[in-house]
Parts: sequence; structure tokens; C-alpha cells
Amino acid sequence: MEDREFKTILVTGGAGFIGSNFIHYMIKKYPEYNIINLDKLTYAGNLENLRPIEDKPNYRFIKGDIADKKIVGEIFSGNKIDAVINFAAESHVDRSIEDPGIFIQTDVYGTFVLLEAVKRHNTKLFFQISTDEVYGSILNGSFKETDPLLPNSPYSASKAGAEMIVRSFYKTYKTPIVITRTSNNFGPYQFPEKLIPLFITNLIDGLKVPLYGDGLNVRDWIYVEDNCRAIDIVLHKGKIGEIYNVGGGNEKPNIWITKKIIKLTGKTESMIEPVADRLGHDRRYSIDCSKIEREFGWKPQYDFEEALEKTVHWYINHEDWWRPLKERTMKATISRSK
Repeated sequence: MEDREFKTILVTGGAGFIGSNFIHYMIKKYPEYNIINLDKLTYAGNLENLRPIEDKPNYRFIKGDIADKKIVGEIFSGNKIDAVINFAAESHVDRSIEDPGIFIQTDVYGTFVLLEAVKRHNTKLFFQISTDEVYGSILNGSFKETDPLLPNSPYSASKAGAEMIVRSFYKTYKTPIVITRTSNNFGPYQFPEKLIPLFITNLIDGLKVPLYGDGLNVRDWIYVEDNCRAIDIVLHKGKIGEIYNVGGGNEKPNIWITKKIIKLTGKTESMIEPVADRLGHDRRYSIDCSKIEREFGWKPQYDFEEALEKTVHWYINHEDWWRPLKERTMKATISRSK
């Protein structure tokens, strides 16, 4: 298949973890592309992630909500958008358990608003960034792209709902779409509420790390730059209407990850604090990524343990980035509990 060509790409949620890493990747690899970043700047959106490229002539930031028809409409009317890559989503499982409505509003309705604009303006491609969590838990084997979706948390259900809306636009209106379902990402600029950055930053501060249940829940981990490469390939070569699993092939129990981070930060296992298990906590995620490898030759390039060590060092060396975020989150948590 020939590569698709683009001039202007709308990246939604580009101030978040994966989105900002992807924008850095694209600006470096495709200096001829124009990147428009639409982000609501919720607690997890941070323009500091993009400070090194904010003055680039081919990059522009717009503050706005993907669920706001007016703002989305103005962007499409004022620019010839060739592709939309939708990273924008509420994504923290614990928060989805506390307040599912926000997740449905952003992840499902916001995706619908974007699709309506794509359809109206005959945009070349709509790219939905999804998650392996839409499949639910699996004790043996690995999920293929053709397996049914059985999400178990409000977050994963909202992402599955978004996928269904995307699929319906492809089937009903012939809207050109592609979807990737990725496993757990880690790396620079990840908000310090997710497992790896939370544990790293806690340990830097001499705080214990809260480990859910028995710690034997298994996740597949992928370094964020490997995911960016996969998104790049599917953006340019992915077959319209298709879904691609993107995983790192690094299935590890949470307790293994925890002990590895403890070792890398020079602490002891006495820093582990077992806590009550999360409601509806999926036991194991596992995806079969043979499709993207078979069709495009994509494989993760980063060795997992080296990438984890690289990530730990990044957080050690970037306290000025994560400390204000963590302090703000702690204040918000205290405020919500009052």
C-alpha cells in the first residue's frame, strides 16, 4: 500500500502523555507537516510537555474541548485538516470508578463530535487511539483484533463505546478510519498518578508505594516511543476500516514492576504498602500483535528493562516537571475528600 500524504494534522489531547510524545516524534520526523494540537488542559494536560517545540512554525496549540461543537467546527472551517488523531480521553481507571459521567462525555460524545466534523469536511482519515482494556481480562492466550469487546471498568467501557461510534461512521457513512489498541505505555511526561511514575516519584520522596491486592495483576508494557512509531506506520499505511493491536510483548505482574523500580531507585522492598484491590480489577491483559508485525514489519525497538531504567532516570532528572503536578493532585484529592 502506498503511503498516505498529509499537510495538516489535528492531534487531539496532544498535551497529554502519549499525545505530547507523539507530537515531538512527528515534528522531528516530518518537519513539513503542520500539527494543530487541540487540548482541554484538564489536570493531566500539560503544556510544559511541549515547551521545546512551542515556537516551531509548523506547530500550533488551541485550548478547547473535543466535545465542544463550536470550537471543533471553527478549527475545521479555518484549516484544511487532512487527518485527525484522537488521543483525547479521560483515562485513569480509578477516576472513572469515582465519576463515570466525565468519561462518557469526553471519550464517547467527544469522539462523535470529531467524527461529525470529519464527515462534514471530507477529511482523509480519522485515527482513534484506543486501549487493550476494551477486551477485558484474559487468563490464558492473547486477544486478537477480531475478538469481542468485554470492558470491565467505566474507563474501558467509554473507550469501547468510542470505538463503536467510530466503526458506525465507517460502516454507515464510509468515513475513512483506523484504530489502534495499545497496551500500557510508559516513558517521559506521564502524569504521576499512573503506576510507574507514581511509584518512581513516591520513592524519590521516600514515600511508600501502594500496591493493589496481591500484586499479581499482569499488564503488557510498551515504551511510548515504540507506540509512536506504530501510530506513524498505521497513520500512513494502515488499511481503512482496520484495527491494529500494539503491544510491547512485556507482560509483567505489578509486583515485578514494583520491585524493579524499587531496585532502580535504590530503595528496599519495605517501601511496598499493600492496599485493598481496585473494584473490578482486571487480572491480566494480553494482546496478539502479529497483525501489525505481519503487515508492516513493526516490532518494539526498546528493551523493556533498559527503557524502564531510562524512564526512572528521566523522572529523577526532571523533578521540576512532575513535582508541581503531584502537589496539585494531592491538594485536589484533599479538597474532594472534605
